[in-house]
Amino acid sequence: MNMAATGKVIAITGASSGIGEAAAKALAAAGARIVIGARRTDRLQRLASEIEEAGGTVRHRALDVTDRDDVAAFARFAQSEFGRLDVMINNAGVMPLSPLAALKVDEWDRMVDVNIKGVLYGVAAALPLMEAQGSGQIVNLSSIGGHRVSPTAAVYCATKFAVRAISDGLRQETDRIRVTVISPGTTTSELADSISDDIAREEMRGFRAVQIPAEAIAASILFAVSQPDDVDVSEIVVRPTASPH
Repeated sequence: MNMAATGKVIAITGASSGIGEAAAKALAAAGARIVIGARRTDRLQRLASEIEEAGGTVRHRALDVTDRDDVAAFARFAQSEFGRLDVMINNAGVMPLSPLAALKVDEWDRMVDVNIKGVLYGVAAALPLMEAQGSGQIVNLSSIGGHRVSPTAAVYCATKFAVRAISDGLRQETDRIRVTVISPGTTTSELADSISDDIAREEMRGFRAVQIPAEAIAASILFAVSQPDDVDVSEIVVRPTASPH
């Protein structure tokens, strides 16, 4: 058990699969008290049962990160269940890639709503609670797509660049709240399942030939939240060793 994480109250959005699910398991195993949220409540219930069976402490709640009031209620739920909120992990994200010329504007809107506004709503929900208690940490999930743009990913990359900009701005504005950005390389997840464009889907098949498990990203999150209160791990980039990107 990681003693530095023991007892921390950690809320995770997009926790029903992939990195969010792996992070919930790793942090609970490290002794943190976990609050998980996502739209797929059946998966949340199954994950919560697995965590409890392994001896962890967890609560779950349906969550739509595109709904500002719902995200605020999620943060308050964590506080009401455990008395405080130490870490907010804004993990929910979507990646329906396509060439801009395909004009999949509805998919652009969805990425902006989930990947940017969802993170902003998470910040807005957690920040007042953390400021009131005098400490806290916000962990935002970006991507290597937030460092480098590739064809069919212009809008997705723009949203992940935005996550890094928002995070760095928040970091500079506060001396009490820690802010961490995690930028995963190609990771086992369901993100690519949302790609409806044939060209982008074929390109992503090759891009994802080399992947690391979601547990690798969960380990980096655990590392960041386990540092002493006066140490802020501002950014971590985690790639497959064999990745050329």
